[in-house]
Amino acid sequence: MTSNFHTSNRRNKRIFFRIFFLVLAAFSFFSAADLSHADIYKYVDEEGVLHLTNVPTNSKAKYTLIMRERRILLHYDIDVTKFDEYISNASNKHNIDPALIRAVIKAESNFNHRAVSPVGAQGLMQLMPATASQLKVDDAFHPEQNIDGGVRYLSYLLRLYRGNLTLALAAYNAGEGAVAKYHYQVPPYQETKNYVKRVMNFYNSFRR
Repeated sequence: MTSNFHTSNRRNKRIFFRIFFLVLAAFSFFSAADLSHADIYKYVDEEGVLHLTNVPTNSKAKYTLIMRERRILLHYDIDVTKFDEYISNASNKHNIDPALIRAVIKAESNFNHRAVSPVGAQGLMQLMPATASQLKVDDAFHPEQNIDGGVRYLSYLLRLYRGNLTLALAAYNAGEGAVAKYHYQVPPYQETKNYVKRVMNFYNSFRR
């Protein structure tokens, strides 16, 4: 899951650098972790507001790559069957292949129910707080709630794109707006293209 975030540059440009170095420090602290990469970009709009984003969607903006976003996946023994009961329940409830659910969880959090991305996505299926709220997920770190909410959202996307799994996965990663902007094609973001490919590879593996 992805999201944009911004802060005002009017008051003091030092705010940006504080954020930058806090995030950098956090990455250094988790240097021993398994990390999957995306990019973080910045741009300043006409009103002088500084924007930071991992999904550059504004075609008029002049983005500058400032650092690699790294999703933190801590070392631990991965048990891909640990959440099978919750996956099975969500699969039956929302009519989604359990292998696909496992593939999304693998790509999003590597089965770490405490995973948090630098942009705030939480839990097994990496729900953003706003998305979790819309899905009525009270605790995104609760495995059962997170899986049910994430699968419900995935089911909605599959209905929205008439069963087109590629577009559903692209929207899960980059957002529905990004898919619509590019005329219902996979957005030309390297992170999103890699994400769709990675989930499909996991999906094929789990189906065997």
